[in-house]
Amino acid sequence: MLKYLIVIFIFSFTACGASSLLIPMDGSQKDHLKAYGIAYYILKKGLEVDWLLNYRGGSFMITWNKEIEDECVVRGVTFERVSEANANTILKEISSPSVNMNVVRLERAPRIAVYSPKNELILDETDAVILVLEYAEIPYNIIYDEEVLKDELAKYDWLHLHHEDFTGQYGRFLRRESSKIEADIQQATAHRLGYTKVSAMKLDVAKRIKAFCSGGGYLFAMCSGAETFDIALAADGVDINESIYDGDEPDPEAQQKLDFTKTFAFENFTLEPGYSRRFSDINTGRPDFFDRNTGFFDVFQFSAKWDIIPSILTQNHEHVIREFHGQTTAFSKYVVKPTVLILGENRNRDNVRYIYGEQGRGHWTFYSGHDPEGSPSRWREGTDLSQHPNSPGYRLILNNVLFPSAKRKKMKT
Repeated sequence: MLKYLIVIFIFSFTACGASSLLIPMDGSQKDHLKAYGIAYYILKKGLEVDWLLNYRGGSFMITWNKEIEDECVVRGVTFERVSEANANTILKEISSPSVNMNVVRLERAPRIAVYSPKNELILDETDAVILVLEYAEIPYNIIYDEEVLKDELAKYDWLHLHHEDFTGQYGRFLRRESSKIEADIQQATAHRLGYTKVSAMKLDVAKRIKAFCSGGGYLFAMCSGAETFDIALAADGVDINESIYDGDEPDPEAQQKLDFTKTFAFENFTLEPGYSRRFSDINTGRPDFFDRNTGFFDVFQFSAKWDIIPSILTQNHEHVIREFHGQTTAFSKYVVKPTVLILGENRNRDNVRYIYGEQGRGHWTFYSGHDPEGSPSRWREGTDLSQHPNSPGYRLILNNVLFPSAKRKKMKT
């Protein structure tokens, strides 16, 4: 009996002494992606999370909580109990001017929306953001053109653009049967909402999204969604589409009439001919998903004490990432606006993969490529993220998901 009481006493003492819960994000973490889900889960419960920038891969730390610890166990997320003294030692180390680390307080769970078709064709899609939100158990809502045009974006803090074509050219895959069906659905939606052309509807959607960002929203776009969003904004009032897409001929001076002051990231780009599968020379990759992943791109590291926003967006346990492809595989460095911050670029190439900027009171990030762990031969099949729980490419997406949670104060970029 005495031995039993001693064991209970030791356990109670240890539990009381473990005042913090550390979720490491370095090589010791068994599931980096689900760790972000734990951080979101904590925020959803009204608790706060300290994001330890550049400390062991960008770890999370909270006041010890038995329920949170149990949730880590259930989800297979590595955690460590840390005494009050050790937690203070960690914070003291991070605060030292001699180390490139910082602490950002996460205060609230962002309301997340994914702009994506809501019909049976979505089953054919492999959107990386949907995949990782599902895997990390982070809740989101799917919205599309009608919701955006009804100003329902006001309900959300964070928006992801599905692999969409905002130019009204149906992704330039009209030879594929599913694309023809999707084109018919979009045309019916446009007509029902009072538009004579899909391109006009998509332009209005792009403008509402721009206004959402300007008003303080967070926008994250990948692949062709990022490229065509800027093309649509630049072509406001200009017909750039061949008759196969909208029934009439394009403006012969369309290229000269593009207004690059309206775009987020790109300028001085050249549109591709209407029957090409490429939209513009923004895209430096082949316009398909079948290239082999033979190269790498580097994610830059920034000053965590001064460049807080890019430091948040680039937290990772690896900063050299195997490249992946898509309809828009990479962005040409030569058409990126000088005000845009480059977060990652290909090695020995003149193209960039990961960029950030501000729009009004909001923020946006563009990430090129289709699926960070996708196979060129199986790009239309969803990636099983249980086989890639430590994916550094997917971590970049989840950095953006938590970005709106950061304490609202002026942060240098």
